[in-house]
Amino acid sequence: MSAPQITPLNAFHRRHGGRMVDFAGWDMPVQYRSILEEHKAVRQRAGLFDVSHMGEADVKGPEALKFLQRLVSNDCSKLFPGRVLYTVMCYPNGGVVDDLLVYMRGPDDYFLCINAGNITKDIAWMQEQAKAFNCTVTDRSADYGQLAVQGPLAVGIVQILTNSDLAGIKYYHFADGEVAGVKCIISRTGYTGEDGVELYCAAGDVEKLAEAVLAAGVPLGLELAGLGARDSLRLEAGFPLYGHEITQDISPLTAGLGWVVKFDKGPFVGSDVLAAEKAKGPAKKIVFFKTGDRRIIRAESSVLDASGATVGRVVSGTLSPILNEAIGSALVEAAAATQPLAVDVRGTKLNLQLVKPPFVPLKKS
Repeated sequence: MSAPQITPLNAFHRRHGGRMVDFAGWDMPVQYRSILEEHKAVRQRAGLFDVSHMGEADVKGPEALKFLQRLVSNDCSKLFPGRVLYTVMCYPNGGVVDDLLVYMRGPDDYFLCINAGNITKDIAWMQEQAKAFNCTVTDRSADYGQLAVQGPLAVGIVQILTNSDLAGIKYYHFADGEVAGVKCIISRTGYTGEDGVELYCAAGDVEKLAEAVLAAGVPLGLELAGLGARDSLRLEAGFPLYGHEITQDISPLTAGLGWVVKFDKGPFVGSDVLAAEKAKGPAKKIVFFKTGDRRIIRAESSVLDASGATVGRVVSGTLSPILNEAIGSALVEAAAATQPLAVDVRGTKLNLQLVKPPFVPLKKS
């Protein structure tokens, strides 16, 4: 077995007491103090996450837009320099290769952020698809470090360290600037449902940047946060995670991401299959639930209908520190999605209360 990969902040995490785990082949901190405390710090004040394990790619060339329109489901023609787009790229069968962010720098120049566990697969897929277009796809994952500063105080904390007007950068927009003397892409995006920024910088600069954010933020209540809080925060916000709510076998329509599937923009990989799925209606559906009980419902737990028949499986489950009860998502037969559902937890039947995400109000600039 090969050793897990490390981010440029590996020594930083160990110095600050991070409890390290293997996450998708990366040696990452799952928590520093407790997941509960870090989660609440992000909701109430601010948290600092190392997300340098995420992948980045440049797409450049005269047919960069034409390629992206074929590659992803959302409409990249709506982008303009400084704008960010959330989308998915699909296989021909409609399953999801990955979800990603597309940043437009200029007419022939785009920057992509992809999931850490999918970097090798995504780059190979994109480069294969790009062969038919006059553009290049370049893996830049090793060149960048990335921090996420999230929470109601996050923007104010980062503003201490930069002359860029962060309030002037709208949600899902970005700008080039300097933070703590480090050149950054400053992006008003995030994965927690809170206001905040994501900062991309040279890998060699990210430790200096992290220490500066920490020094500025700790007096105001910022805490280091690990992957545990990142997952509970994203699930409270109702955001999908690749490998759970979206996979190569779960289409964006099944996952409830129909809003990023733009059929009217023209054909894209998987669009014919997705159009047929939309016309017929997805056979299965991702639903979100809470239980009124603190016991966490583990992924792969069977979902049962009123007769006790298995009609699906849980794909994500955690304890919501804000609601103080278990929440999660499940892939169920579409016909069962409006019926009473339950799970069996060590001999106890718990009813699932289906809810429309997010579980907590989303905040954005």
